[in-house]
Amino acid sequence: MANDKKLVEAITSMDVDFAQWYTDVVKKAELIDYSSVKGCMVIKPDGYAIWENIQRELDKRFKETGVQNVYMPMFIPESLLQKEKDHVEGFAPEVAWVTHGGLEPLQERMCVRPTSETLFCDFYARDIHSYRDLPKLYNQWCSVVRWEKTTRPFLRSREFLWQEGHTAHATAEEAEERTIQMLNLYADSCEQVLAMPVIRGRKTDKEKFAGAEATYTIEALMHDGKALQSGTSHNFGDGFAKAFNIQFSDKDNKLKYVHQTSWGMTTRLIGAIIMVHGDNNGLVLPPAIAPVQVVIVPVQQQKAGVLDKAYELKNVLSGFRVKVDDTDKSPGWKFSESEMRGIPVRVEIGPRDIENGQAVLVRRDTHEKITVALSELDVKVGELLKDIQKNLLEKARSHRDAHTYTAVTMDEFEKTIEEKPGFVKAMWCGCQECEDKIKELTGATSRCMPFAQEQISDKCVCCGKPAVKMVYWGKAY
Repeated sequence: MANDKKLVEAITSMDVDFAQWYTDVVKKAELIDYSSVKGCMVIKPDGYAIWENIQRELDKRFKETGVQNVYMPMFIPESLLQKEKDHVEGFAPEVAWVTHGGLEPLQERMCVRPTSETLFCDFYARDIHSYRDLPKLYNQWCSVVRWEKTTRPFLRSREFLWQEGHTAHATAEEAEERTIQMLNLYADSCEQVLAMPVIRGRKTDKEKFAGAEATYTIEALMHDGKALQSGTSHNFGDGFAKAFNIQFSDKDNKLKYVHQTSWGMTTRLIGAIIMVHGDNNGLVLPPAIAPVQVVIVPVQQQKAGVLDKAYELKNVLSGFRVKVDDTDKSPGWKFSESEMRGIPVRVEIGPRDIENGQAVLVRRDTHEKITVALSELDVKVGELLKDIQKNLLEKARSHRDAHTYTAVTMDEFEKTIEEKPGFVKAMWCGCQECEDKIKELTGATSRCMPFAQEQISDKCVCCGKPAVKMVYWGKAY
């Protein structure tokens, strides 16, 4: 049995070294592998299956709001990128450039898209003519490249997968409504699908997207007390429209500029799932996005009828994502492996279980074992999966709330950040000088100005001047 535990013994305890624990899990759960391309990762089948499940859930929700999928080129001519000054300055340090086509130097170098605002704007300038053409509600699923200096699997890599929505509207009000709508869609998806509670709010001007009028965000708290920006939605106003001359003839026959939005989520959500739900045995996956929801482990499978019964149960559970582990590994190894991979429910079936007309169910989240009659297996598994999904959200919310603190003075702020990893709620005067000073003194950044405002005090935590907003602060990935 000792050999069966090697799989999990190789995982560093999250309390000893959280960063190493994370790396151990993504590798040993076979979500990724490193590649020969520095800073880029190979997403293995289980990792990609999680992304496919997230993608499917998001795509369904997008389309319910009228969004259509399109695809833009991956190359952006430099002259096109330069049209929006703030935008290009924001991305310049991360851009990868193509300078040759085959053996010939290009007349104009092109960047590999770090994001596609300029491409959509160039397209909209040709495609939008009349108010009848609006709104444009487009999204694309693709990869982008940002030349990051420090990389970590899923959380930060030079190439990553994402979706980017880009919409164009006749009025500022419609654009703002869409911006908030998509942020709420993201938040609901995180909580209902990923079992991950988030804080909804607006970014400060310092932290907003380059070229945006306003950036809204959802912020999640990881197990180690660090924040992770999990999705953003941007209101561009008419800034990009003026830079790219995106005009339309309105009902009054006057030419007007469109108002635009952009919103995105990435494969860093997989990293968030790992860090919110995982434990020292490996992954703990919410059933809604688990590649395999149920694994059936035949015990003493060499005995007559055991393997046949396992496959019979697989048919009974055909309404779920289910597999039979019929490898020649020992049952103990299979149990450890299913835990490492985060499979929500394990079904154990052996000769004695068959004789008694029962199976043993084991929950990944609580490790609870339940003996169930085979005639009730389908119903009980369904109930367990729903309960696990609910329990993971409640557990994550309890952890977040227990690691959210308040600070009224700067001394209190510094002490809290130093001794208690998590969110710190504190008042702010609205000046970037104070925002910069807080980061300099504590390493914490403003995560968001939440929609649900609280009046912790009437003074800025940093300078003592009248406060205008309550802000969530924290150290972040």
